[in-house]
Amino acid sequence: MVHLLASEVRQLLHNKFVVILGDSVQRAVYKDLVLLLQKDCLLTLSQLKAKGEHTFEQDELVHGGQQGHMHNGTHYREVRQFCSGQHLVRFYFLTRVYSDYLEDVLEELQSGEHHPDLVIMNSCLWDITRYGKDFWPSYRRNLERLFGRLRQMLSESCLLVWNTAMPVGDKITSRFVPPEVQFTSSSVKISVIEANFYSSAEAQKHGFDVLDLHFHFRRHTGKYLQTDGVHWNQCAHRHLSQLLLAHVADAWGVELPRRDPVDKWIPDGPGRRRPGRRLERQPLVCGDQPACPLPRPLPLPGRQPLLPTPPCPPLFPLLSPQRHPIPLHQVMPPFPFCPQETCFSSDHLFQSDQFSLNYLHSDVPPSTQTEFAVQGDFQYGPQPPMPRFSPPCYQQRVPEVHRGFPRYHPPDPYMPWRRRPKTSKRRASAYKEPRPQ
Repeated sequence: MVHLLASEVRQLLHNKFVVILGDSVQRAVYKDLVLLLQKDCLLTLSQLKAKGEHTFEQDELVHGGQQGHMHNGTHYREVRQFCSGQHLVRFYFLTRVYSDYLEDVLEELQSGEHHPDLVIMNSCLWDITRYGKDFWPSYRRNLERLFGRLRQMLSESCLLVWNTAMPVGDKITSRFVPPEVQFTSSSVKISVIEANFYSSAEAQKHGFDVLDLHFHFRRHTGKYLQTDGVHWNQCAHRHLSQLLLAHVADAWGVELPRRDPVDKWIPDGPGRRRPGRRLERQPLVCGDQPACPLPRPLPLPGRQPLLPTPPCPPLFPLLSPQRHPIPLHQVMPPFPFCPQETCFSSDHLFQSDQFSLNYLHSDVPPSTQTEFAVQGDFQYGPQPPMPRFSPPCYQQRVPEVHRGFPRYHPPDPYMPWRRRPKTSKRRASAYKEPRPQ
């Protein structure tokens, strides 16, 4: 898995409206994404434990939380939003997978000025612990209502990713869980697995994506799960964000930078590591200290890129880490690093329709010639041959966008192995291109 830097995450989610719905675990997903959009740092323990605060890393509390009465009941509400010149991320706290409140949220998103480009959602622990012992009929019925409503409300270009509930510990002491449930933690663990099966099957039935977080974190509860048995630490959430962003990049046809795939936030155990290979982790960057990424390694035998690789675009130096979001009107250099093409963005712009780094959202392949601004005293002449050197450590490949390629879903416990699912017709691209030879 590729570890994306903050500057690359800003490019991937450039001019995108992201909506995250769910419980406190999904709130931590929102917080880590907001932090990663601004700087290469991990969340602190106090930021993970904070609930309903008025502001977090330049975001705002829109409704509920500390603006009202703080409690652990099923009617608790919290709406947060982070807005910059090029990004809009919003979080809605849910205590049930489908309810009258969720219907109000969907109507607000449908009638709002901006339509979502990416929806990330999960609801499980509250549904199986706070609505009586006979919760299965209502939970499965609510799942059918939810995905049916989302299919009607979301646009064809919107990507919905359903996150399965993450594993829980052997002893659950979280405050939102009633005291009588704490003595049946083993049954809660089984119920989470069963609920993930029903929710993932219903999501795939309606043509939505599923990211199986329970499968990815099933072996890491002993080290990265917090003492309450429900929430996870900052390293686990950064690994979760990288998994989520890689899935989104695959769905949008974005080729990720090629780096050493061993820089993981959660390393594999000693039994899964290949002998004779030394794993080195890329240093973490915080604040204004620049990072020097590792040089591009040679491709491993039998390992193919995410998508077919087109001709290499020109290299450009990495943007230095910024403490604040990118300004709205950014002055472009007189000689652009790559061709300026039509910007592929959502249907609604947030504040301006002029954004930098337009190459990320181009629907057409880059041209073979580069446009230059010619001055009056400039003369053309024969150019000497340019020597081919390996790119220095401060340069990397530009993320590229391809359209019209079929999706590939990695195998997981909820779908047959060694069989590729059919391509969903729901998110078929309107601008199909022939597959490069």
